[in-house]
Amino acid sequence: MAPRPRRAWQRMLSGRRLDLLDPTPFDIEIGDIAHGLAFVARWNGQTRGDWPYSVAEHSLLVEQIFTRLNPGITPQWRLAALLHDAPEYVIGDMISPVKSALGQEYGAMDERLTSAVHRRFGLPATLPAGMKRKIKAADRVSARLEAVTIAGFAEAEARRLFPVPEDHLLPDLSIALRPPAEVRQAFLGCFEGLIGQIDTKAS
Repeated sequence: MAPRPRRAWQRMLSGRRLDLLDPTPFDIEIGDIAHGLAFVARWNGQTRGDWPYSVAEHSLLVEQIFTRLNPGITPQWRLAALLHDAPEYVIGDMISPVKSALGQEYGAMDERLTSAVHRRFGLPATLPAGMKRKIKAADRVSARLEAVTIAGFAEAEARRLFPVPEDHLLPDLSIALRPPAEVRQAFLGCFEGLIGQIDTKAS
């Protein structure tokens, strides 16, 4: 008798049941993503302030930085930047050393979830390598700002760990700490605005 395939079901607030080991676009809802990311803390919660700095807030900042670094970029790729950490709505945010220690299985799960999210919202299952690098550059600028603003890093340490050529962006950026419900709404607003622009360009 053949062994039964492994399953790892997560019941979402939308009522969807998402298999983390074999996710499909049909089980992805933006409301679940926005809600989950608004309640997942960056830096394992080791940040200053009265509210945790959520992955949703980080995602909004990365989309802002990405748009500044790439003037005229299409809303499709801005959406990809906004959703760059979307899998963390169900698998959480882990600091890089922990991800490395967990090895390939964690990375494979992240990739499967990313692919399902992308297909759900009309993005390529796998982003072009050049676009991934552009989003990663914006992500690094965000990490640098977060490190010195709320995560307790000294400036010299942050410069060493998060080197960015876009230092000129940092003085004009700020970190927002808001209740999760406000962040969730802001994330949904950004998403809906980008989807609206994509639909307008397609019509």
